[in-house]
Amino acid sequence: MSRLSLPRAALKPRYDVVVVGSGYGGGVTASRLARAGKRVAVIERGREIPTGSFPQKFSDLRHEFRVTGKNFRSGSEQAIYDVRLGRDMHVLVACGLGGGSLVNAGVSLVPDRRVFTDHAWPGQIAQDGMLDEGFRRAEAWLRPVADPRAREMTKFKVLERAGRAMGAEPVASRIAVTFEDTVSPAGIAQAACTRCGDCCAGCNVGAKNTVALTYLPDAVNHGADVFTGLKAETVRKGADGVWKVMLRASAPEPGEPDETTIEAPVVVLAAGTLGSTEILLRSRAAGLPLSDKIGHRFSANGDIIAFGYGAKTPVNAVGVGHPAKVDGLEIGASVSGQIEFRDPETLSNQLNVQEGALPSAFASVLPVMFVPNGRLLGALQSLISGVYKGPFASLQTFFAVSHDSASGRFSLEDDALSLAWENAKDEPVYARLDAILSKLVAESGGAYVKNPLAGTVMGHQPATAHPLGGCGMGRDRTDGVVDHKCRVFNGAAGAGDTDVHDGLYVIDGAVIPRSLGVNPLLTITALSERAMLHFARDRGLSYTTAPAAPAAA
Repeated sequence: MSRLSLPRAALKPRYDVVVVGSGYGGGVTASRLARAGKRVAVIERGREIPTGSFPQKFSDLRHEFRVTGKNFRSGSEQAIYDVRLGRDMHVLVACGLGGGSLVNAGVSLVPDRRVFTDHAWPGQIAQDGMLDEGFRRAEAWLRPVADPRAREMTKFKVLERAGRAMGAEPVASRIAVTFEDTVSPAGIAQAACTRCGDCCAGCNVGAKNTVALTYLPDAVNHGADVFTGLKAETVRKGADGVWKVMLRASAPEPGEPDETTIEAPVVVLAAGTLGSTEILLRSRAAGLPLSDKIGHRFSANGDIIAFGYGAKTPVNAVGVGHPAKVDGLEIGASVSGQIEFRDPETLSNQLNVQEGALPSAFASVLPVMFVPNGRLLGALQSLISGVYKGPFASLQTFFAVSHDSASGRFSLEDDALSLAWENAKDEPVYARLDAILSKLVAESGGAYVKNPLAGTVMGHQPATAHPLGGCGMGRDRTDGVVDHKCRVFNGAAGAGDTDVHDGLYVIDGAVIPRSLGVNPLLTITALSERAMLHFARDRGLSYTTAPAAPAAA
């Protein structure tokens, strides 16, 4: 597969549409509007990482973390993992062409219908039927399926035994991964999953249906220009009514200016919950009138990542990579199965617990991670025998999602994004998850480890890899930042409550005004497809969503 991104010198001063960000929201937008005949530019702050180039050793992986706290920052702006350490909560997001799809587990679930009838959403979301069409289109392009051999994976069997002892039956998770050789909707050949377990460090097989293998190449095939290493700082409207996006080079090139401006009558912010919210907060500080709700209703989606240490039987939940580090050992995808805890009376009590796998690049550092919790003996044993045979062969990893109160709030401090959520660690969801995970681990004969890094700079704050909100949908500007079509409300003194900035959109997880209770990738994609349906209808455009023909060999 040829590279998608262009040299920075190819950037034109003006396009019909500028899309900031290249995750699910940005990918959908770029594909659909390029298919509609628009001249589209996609701006991504990270770098392009071709299949086969994701880190497989810790010596490579350790350079892929950008860590930012209140008074410090370390690592490259081009690192794949962007870790924000906060006073009340930590947030992990991805950086690279394809956004979070590069390093997520690909779990693709539809939320309980009660989520969308909640008063947090504008009524049209549940009423006009276009979200259902959005989900249909999202599934057609991301192609989520359950691994047909999920129940054969050791980590699934361990979850199954523990779940049944608690009266809960696991199911195979639907994931955006292909388990047979195929061709993506963008016409790109994809190899079948090898069940190496490395999804969350980047799929070197090419089996995961990332945005970089689906929507983005489709956009390029229809004429979109893609640029990496550029970060949007602000948006403002010129006297001619055209939007101006100020860009800064996150990876400066010799002889190129560090800053530049690009123009378009339509700008779509799709830089993720943190990125899009920060751009709008900085733009408001520069004079753009916005809703007073900007930065409000941040949700961690009831997330938790936790571990079980010392299970009585092997779990095989550490990836082997591709090519495999251990011959003949199948781990499965990062997530093969889950237990769904349902509550027909109280939506906030529902949660999903998924068995997970840590990528192979983490293998050599796992013993060190668990030393702070007093497991020095096991760590030393694993250093001698290796994590695939020692105590870490019985390490359990859990990814869980549920519901929280979406009470976090973003602001700018010293021109940087800051998150405040007083008493976030006391959200009821965490006690529920701790209780269930403790029981599951105990049934396997292990000890529950909520955070192996609790004695380090990570502290005891909760952490999320599924940040939502900050630019939430609302009925009007007193209720949200964007309307149900993802158009940004105009906060000017003389504007009406439902007036919008013509041509300015936010289309990503930032518009979701509450927790989803499931991994959000499919919902973000569906909301993006829905926004494009409205965009086309409002502007008299048309496009097809038929898959492309396979690329020539």
